[in-house]
Amino acid sequence: MSGHNKWSKIKRAKGAADAKRSKQWSNILKQVTIAVREGGADPDSNPRLRLLIQNARGCNMPKDTLQRSINKANDKDAAQMQELTFECHVSHGIALFIEALSDNNNRTVANVKAIMNKNGGTLETNGSLAFLFTRKGVFVVPRKPEMDIDELEMELIDGGLEEMEVDDEYLTLYTAYEDFGNMVKMLEQKGIECESAELQRIPNTLRQVDEDTIRKVMKVISILEEDDDVTNVYHDMEIPDDFEEE
Repeated sequence: MSGHNKWSKIKRAKGAADAKRSKQWSNILKQVTIAVREGGADPDSNPRLRLLIQNARGCNMPKDTLQRSINKANDKDAAQMQELTFECHVSHGIALFIEALSDNNNRTVANVKAIMNKNGGTLETNGSLAFLFTRKGVFVVPRKPEMDIDELEMELIDGGLEEMEVDDEYLTLYTAYEDFGNMVKMLEQKGIECESAELQRIPNTLRQVDEDTIRKVMKVISILEEDDDVTNVYHDMEIPDDFEEE
């Protein structure tokens, strides 16, 4: 997991710095549509939906907004939402893995292709870059004064905990992909609420590039994230601490 400390901070800082709450809400609501269609509208029997409700609470989404989305997802005439992924190379061979949720595949594919063409990127065949990333469960838990961190870490190992990062405000928990559900259950049993819980694609190796390349790649990522259908963009670039602050 070397280097992932920086990665988790980048992801969390990005979410706070962007202040794009509407985009965050939109992503959750799209995932709610898929979750309801796959597992039903009852969160007690649909773990994926239950988790999304928890994430919605973590980003202060109004209950009415969330409930309307759940109700709409039960409407058989509503637009069908699908999950899409794209794998790209950008400046200096940096790899991007893009996740999207869309009700119009042709539109989303065309948009991603256009962004790549305009910014010197290359859209690769699906599966050609996936090996550069490992899908992990990532749980961000607000740190509370009463928490015994060492004891909690030992207990969570039974739920599949692989690594826990600790700072003044948060605990960031990592699990293997297959242990994601186990950790969800264990945290629920302990009454621990997450600020976010999701599957992320963690780069197996971080590549060192110059600051000019970092700026170019981050510009492309920013443009991609502005697209309404794009939910996550992952990269394998190492970003120095001082540049991260900038």
